[in-house]
Amino acid sequence: MAALREDLTRTRLVTLLGPGGAGKTRLSQETAETVAGDWPDGVWLVELAPVDDPDAVPEAVLGALGARETVLRGAGAEELRALSEHSTGDPLVRLTEYCSRRRMLLLLDNCEHVVEAAAALTDHLLAHCPRLTVLATSREPLGVPGEFVRPVEPLPDPMALRLLAERGAAARPGFRTDADEATAAACAEICRRLDGLPLAIELAAARLRMLTPRQIADRLDDRFRLLTNGSRTLLPRQQTLRAVVDWSWELLDGAERAVLRRLAVFAGGCSLAAAEEVCALPAPADGVAVDSLDVAALLGSLVDKSLVVAVPGEDAEMRYRLLETVGEYAAERLAEAGERDAVERRHLVHYRELARTTGPKLRGAGQRGAIELFRREYENLRTALRHAVAARDEQEGLCLVLSLSWYWMMRDLNADARQWSGAVAALGPDPFAPPGVRAPALLERTTDRPPPWEPEQVEEARRGAGLIQLVTVDHAMDEWLTPAGQERMRIIARTYRPGQPQTCRTPGSLWMFAVLLTGDAEGMRDVMDETVRASREYGYEWELGAALEVRAKILANRPDWAGEALADADESLEIFARLGDDWGAAESLSSRGEANERKGRFAEAAADYLAAVDYARALGARSQVAVLRARYAGALIELDRFEEAEAILRDVVDGGAFAGHDATPTARLHLGFLYGRMGRPAEAREQIVRLREDFGSRSVGVFDGFVLGVLAWLDNMVGDHASALAGGLAALGHAQDRLSRMMAPQMASTQLMTIARALAGLDAPGAPVDAARLLGLQAALLPAGHVPTVLESQGLSEAEEAVRARIGQAEYAAAYEEGGGLTVEEATALAETYRRDPSPPPSRPRPGARPPRPAE
Repeated sequence: MAALREDLTRTRLVTLLGPGGAGKTRLSQETAETVAGDWPDGVWLVELAPVDDPDAVPEAVLGALGARETVLRGAGAEELRALSEHSTGDPLVRLTEYCSRRRMLLLLDNCEHVVEAAAALTDHLLAHCPRLTVLATSREPLGVPGEFVRPVEPLPDPMALRLLAERGAAARPGFRTDADEATAAACAEICRRLDGLPLAIELAAARLRMLTPRQIADRLDDRFRLLTNGSRTLLPRQQTLRAVVDWSWELLDGAERAVLRRLAVFAGGCSLAAAEEVCALPAPADGVAVDSLDVAALLGSLVDKSLVVAVPGEDAEMRYRLLETVGEYAAERLAEAGERDAVERRHLVHYRELARTTGPKLRGAGQRGAIELFRREYENLRTALRHAVAARDEQEGLCLVLSLSWYWMMRDLNADARQWSGAVAALGPDPFAPPGVRAPALLERTTDRPPPWEPEQVEEARRGAGLIQLVTVDHAMDEWLTPAGQERMRIIARTYRPGQPQTCRTPGSLWMFAVLLTGDAEGMRDVMDETVRASREYGYEWELGAALEVRAKILANRPDWAGEALADADESLEIFARLGDDWGAAESLSSRGEANERKGRFAEAAADYLAAVDYARALGARSQVAVLRARYAGALIELDRFEEAEAILRDVVDGGAFAGHDATPTARLHLGFLYGRMGRPAEAREQIVRLREDFGSRSVGVFDGFVLGVLAWLDNMVGDHASALAGGLAALGHAQDRLSRMMAPQMASTQLMTIARALAGLDAPGAPVDAARLLGLQAALLPAGHVPTVLESQGLSEAEEAVRARIGQAEYAAAYEEGGGLTVEEATALAETYRRDPSPPPSRPRPGARPPRPAE
């Protein structure tokens, strides 16, 4: 291990070379654990054994970097999910973008069956990611320039004996390799003649349930001749491992062999119920009948023979899996038997039904159990999706996608939702192709029954997959706001009518997103009003809670609707609490927090967000927790609880809270506000600049309006009023788009306040008077019932003081009144004259002068 650690410090690619079962994986992981401190951005394990398609290698690596189970040491995986929500759709591009800026160690385990694809990927990453180091395990070198190959030597005699003792004691309690002189000699012979290969030793140890060490050693003469020092030692190591498994295979009867080879279709193990359904075929190719009722006994026999590993699962049931080498061997035998297609079909049907029947349980009291079941079987579900896509079975693929869609949303698995909805959608026609069609009202969910479906259900399923693909597409806003994107949004918006059963349920409710991007606040409210009404009429209790929660969020954007938003959030919370739905309760509390913030009740908002965090934590929804904690910290800032807010926001930004794609930008924006209020403009600017770099190129107007507005506010703070003017005008332009007016109706008023402060700081003649005019318009534009935040109040006070310091009261009052009659376009043109004509130059802070500090 010490030599391997040294290798990793000298070269960027080390390949552990050796046969399956030689301990490459264990050695690589144990070594990585000891050197984890050398890679500040983490040590990540990518298990390539389940990947049977070379083209899927980049996807497998990307998926591993987004799963919490694969990080050995380092940062949380949701940072990659945040990146993947705002980047191109090519897995290799996303992977390269993620790794290029990080110092990290990537463990590519079991490359041999996809060696060319693994080599191409490694070569590409090393060429484009200068601080990346790769540690690979394989049965053959990758052949990449700069590769350092280190063979994995057999275990030394003391270590081999210790492994035999540990595994032997597990198989036969009380077993010791040094129990007596004869036993010690037989054990030493076993380890020596098995070349110290861990897998072979473990298989031999398992036989201690039925044989003595001397019987095993004697049997090696007959069954493991390939492992002796005879001429056959010249054969490849792969043949040596095959001999070990061949020996075990020869001891099986026909039924045992049938079950073993069929277990190869599972990924990540399986339950007894899954094995009983998948491993029993009515007409097996070898003529040996296997009834589903016999599978349990056959599994027990295979466990005893150490060909199947049985491990107690988290659900108090045993879970069965194959060792890696045994799994590869079984897969070959499955293909030889001509059963692969039939067994893969049974696997697909079993996991389609598991997904179809478990999906509804994600809504209500069975939510936690359903999430855990999906998590436990997720690799099998992905494998079933691969089978469906490979077989071009559209209906099976659609059923899986629709059944998994809510799980993907709850667990922030947008990359998987995007990938699989796109792959399945490609199997059929585009349901939103021009000119579009009206969807009929369908009371029955498509997934209420398994395929095959009636034509109208197939069409509805296609629309559902299309909507999932729509809301999870990379750089979505860039596409949606193009003329072609807007036309597609209009087609989708016309597909349904408000109040149809499908629009009350997921994924049909995602249709509202298209309505949002093609309508206005009032129109969106009408849609939600009708959705709430229809949910009540149809008796959709959970859907009613969801509709009320969404309507509360929409209403909370308008101060004059905030009271109604509180009522909706309260009713939604009551429904979800009664149903035992933790996710819905957390979202309802979050909506109520937003409404309380809009009414200026920040203590109540903080309490709502904190309670929502508790619900999300109980559910294990880490991304949701991160978002809610960021919002909670925002409320704390309004309450002047700066230290608490900073600690929470730093934790979210640093990834310690597993921040999702919504949490990180929210946290950075709040940090910018916080540091600005604390008189730390440089740190505030750093956060906002990072936010813009990470998300700005893939954003929309409301995002740009906030970001540019904060930067302009910071420019004013340090006396750079010319820059503040330019930034404020740019932010004001974004504040005029439809989405900004709907989501942040106060934005235009806030930006005018920033621009007025900038004008008051310029030396240009007439600027203070025009600043007063802008303040008059700012007041006129404030939404009815708007309660300003502390930051808005502080900004307005500073702007008024700066203007009044330059002109008299009468002149100020007249200009202020005149400004109330301006339009935003006129105000923009007025302010633009000062940006176009910089003469006389704007004032600058005196050398050595401290920047002004905001009033506390």
